[in-house]
Amino acid sequence: MSAHPWMPTSPCGDGCVDHTSATVGAVRALLRAVAALTVLLCGGFVVLGALATRGRVREALLRRWFRALVRAFGARLRVVGPDRFQATPGRGVLVVANHVSWLDELAIDAVQPIRMVAKRDIKDWPVLGRLVTAARTVYLDRERLSLLPGTVAELARALREGAAVGIHAEGTTWCGLASGRYRPALFQAALDAGVPVRPVVLRYRAGDGAATTRTAFVGADTLVDSLRRVLRLRGLVVEVHVLDEIAPGRAADRRELAALAQGAAERAAERAARDGVPAWGTHAALV
Repeated sequence: MSAHPWMPTSPCGDGCVDHTSATVGAVRALLRAVAALTVLLCGGFVVLGALATRGRVREALLRRWFRALVRAFGARLRVVGPDRFQATPGRGVLVVANHVSWLDELAIDAVQPIRMVAKRDIKDWPVLGRLVTAARTVYLDRERLSLLPGTVAELARALREGAAVGIHAEGTTWCGLASGRYRPALFQAALDAGVPVRPVVLRYRAGDGAATTRTAFVGADTLVDSLRRVLRLRGLVVEVHVLDEIAPGRAADRRELAALAQGAAERAAERAARDGVPAWGTHAALV
């Protein structure tokens, strides 16, 4: 049961997870697990390198590490649209994405490393939790609504300082074929800072190009269960659709701003579902 009326909930559960997609053998899955663990453990050196560098050099270092991690899990990354979230370097932007899996954050940072807002539970995840914390993640305690104004103020401050900050406006995970209503609370940070909002749509496809929910982290899933499914999936492609910015001033309040972002995301998701895998070219890159 929700701790308060604002607490996000999702109807997606175990029954939403696809178990029909083609899988790889146990040996290949084990090799992927070893590769992913190796890349994760190298993250400590990456953090040290990031502390010693700045600007585009630091961004390129982190981006390559996240791309290596996505690849180690057996996935390929396809970016549709601009190759980074900040249209203007040094200007803050609120990146708003749907939420399907723990892979979401890795895919987002593989496009451009940004500060993410995440639920507090992630802080306690083994290895990955420490690395996520080192990336200056802002943790949100969803059960303590009284802390929300402080989180919004922290986000607004980071945006004013020129950071790209990411949120999952649904507040919880969905299966990927269905999505939830965007919660407006955190959009207030973009209004307070006077920065644009960048909607992003994450989609997961199996080897045959069809959308898959096998990556979804929903219902009674444990992190281990979800990891196993991802490691066994054949031909996984993570699509990151980077949409046009919503300029400051287009919305009168946070509710209108959330509705604009959700509308743009829904239209992009419908196009992706209708058109299938985008053709490679200037607006789609597979890395």
